[in-house]
Amino acid sequence: MAAEKKSAGAEAAAAQQPKVIWDDSNMRSVYSNATNVAAGREEIVLLFGMNQAWHAGQKEIRIQLAERIILNPFAAKRLSVLLNSVLHNYEARYGKLEVDASPAPASSVQ
Repeated sequence: MAAEKKSAGAEAAAAQQPKVIWDDSNMRSVYSNATNVAAGREEIVLLFGMNQAWHAGQKEIRIQLAERIILNPFAAKRLSVLLNSVLHNYEARYGKLEVDASPAPASSVQ
C-alpha cells in the first residue's frame, strides 16, 4: 500500500513537471579553443575565445574573445555536473584526456 502511494505520488509529481522545449531557432555556433572563468558572489562568467597562432617561444599570446556567458551559481553548478558526466563518458569511450592543470597566466580582460 505504501509503495503504491509513493508510486502514485511520483507519477503525479512527474505529471506536474513542465515539458522543456529547446528552441534553437536563434542559436549560433562558435568555435573556441581558449576559455577563462571569472566569478563573483552572484554570477559566474565564462569567456570563450580563439587563439589562431600557437607558436613555441611566444612572449605574448593574444586570445580574441568572442563570447561571454553569464550564469548564476545554480546554473553554473548544473553545467558543471553535465560537463563532468559528458567528459566521463567521453573518456570511457576514447581514453583519458590529459590537460595542464596549472593556472592560466594573469591577464587583463577588457
